[in-house]
Amino acid sequence: MKKKLLNALLLCLTASLLSGCLYPEENRTQNQVPYKDQLLTVQTAVEQFQKAEGGILPIKTRDESTPIYRKYPIDFKKIVPQYTAEIPGNAFENGGIFQYVLIDVEENPTVKLFDLRMAEKIREIKIRIKAQGYPPFKEEISKNVYTLNYKEIGYKEEPYVMSPYTNNNLPLLISGDGNIYVDYRPDLFQKIKEENLKPEQGEDIRNILVKDSEFVPAYSLPITVNKNNEPVFLMK
Repeated sequence: MKKKLLNALLLCLTASLLSGCLYPEENRTQNQVPYKDQLLTVQTAVEQFQKAEGGILPIKTRDESTPIYRKYPIDFKKIVPQYTAEIPGNAFENGGIFQYVLIDVEENPTVKLFDLRMAEKIREIKIRIKAQGYPPFKEEISKNVYTLNYKEIGYKEEPYVMSPYTNNNLPLLISGDGNIYVDYRPDLFQKIKEENLKPEQGEDIRNILVKDSEFVPAYSLPITVNKNNEPVFLMK
């Protein structure tokens, strides 16, 4: 009994030490805050690089099918240290929780962020689905978009991610091909109501969230409004 107890204590101690060694930066507050001055510094570096390189942007190559808000991650190796002294502490590449990306690369390349904790939650759900052997679809809420029966994959409560726009809890959905998405409709509903917006039906309105924020709606599906001016998925 004593030997088993000792082994258990050693296992816990080892796990604790490994956790501290492998993720020393994750719990530092400064690595979890989207400081505007850091975005401005990176924005300036991107613009200087683009000017020096004849229009080329300092981005990593991604497949053409990569969703637009994750398609152009910044390659810090191309701008550090020549155009900025160091990688921001809140960037994934420096132990932070944010991925720096560019949007509007053709007209006005602009630096934005997305929270990688979303990616981690999505990865966790996919692992559970894989272990189950199939996705336990629950209810079809739009063409080829479903809720999940989370109890079938071992969750006691429905998982969620925190909105970078409202700090509200956002649900996760699954498409027919097994991809997991964040449902930003509650954020858009709130934004439309607060600002009395009237977008056109058939128009992708996710840019409403991007316009006045440091964040992009990563892992999102295209969203438009219905005849009642309510956010709905824009499924083609």
